[in-house]
Amino acid sequence: MRDSEFEFIRSVVYERSRISLGPDKRELVSARLGKRLRATNLPNVGAYCRLLQSAGAEEEFANLIDVISTNHTFFFRESVHFDFLRDKAVPEFTERMRGGRATPFKVWSSACSSGEEPYSVAITLAGVQPPLSWHIEATDISRRILAKAAAAIYDEETVARVPPALVRTHFQRGFGPQEGNYRVKAPLRERVTFRHLNLLEGEPPFTEPFQVIFCRNVMIYFDRTTQEELVGRLARRLAPGGYLFVGHSESLTHIRHDLRMIRPAIYQKPFGS
Repeated sequence: MRDSEFEFIRSVVYERSRISLGPDKRELVSARLGKRLRATNLPNVGAYCRLLQSAGAEEEFANLIDVISTNHTFFFRESVHFDFLRDKAVPEFTERMRGGRATPFKVWSSACSSGEEPYSVAITLAGVQPPLSWHIEATDISRRILAKAAAAIYDEETVARVPPALVRTHFQRGFGPQEGNYRVKAPLRERVTFRHLNLLEGEPPFTEPFQVIFCRNVMIYFDRTTQEELVGRLARRLAPGGYLFVGHSESLTHIRHDLRMIRPAIYQKPFGS
């Protein structure tokens, strides 16, 4: 891959997704472009760049962002967040709602990838006592990975991270062609809505604020200006007293925001804001 080709790919990826690809990502970009070269039957990166510059390349731009964006995740990743959700965020919400109108507990998994995060939230909320009315919005920039998330089918190795008792309660074991796979049961699937969304483009299609927003291991791909913009957008969607969870490798220390750090990777929107 020539320098000019790498710079072109960097620029269009940033323009379309705000993902910032530094020089250290050159090998990663080259490896992932190989998938698109095979899919489009093109001989080299130069030809692929010309394809992106041609008329009617919108679908391929989506494919490019899809292949560049990382979708590594697993059930109950960074488990402290799910403990905090169960032990802190939900009881606080329940106490605030006591004696008032019934309001569902709403969670936004803003970069849901293949679905392990929102379904981990769903499993956590389904186990709350007394039972709670809740709903999860799950979004991602990748249409391909959203289709996988909505299907809610996972192989045995992936489900092995879930405690066996929860697997028995919330998953169906596959048979026949689906032998070795597990599917999240309908009562959980029905409470999760999946939508395609670029977090930095337009306004999210939500009218009600969220009690908790997960946006984990996303900001590491953005420059500081974009991080600040993203946090501002997410904070506007939080209910007062609501929580934003970021990845444990991320911090809001060096960007402007109005959230209060509760503990590393957990931030709260102050009441009255």
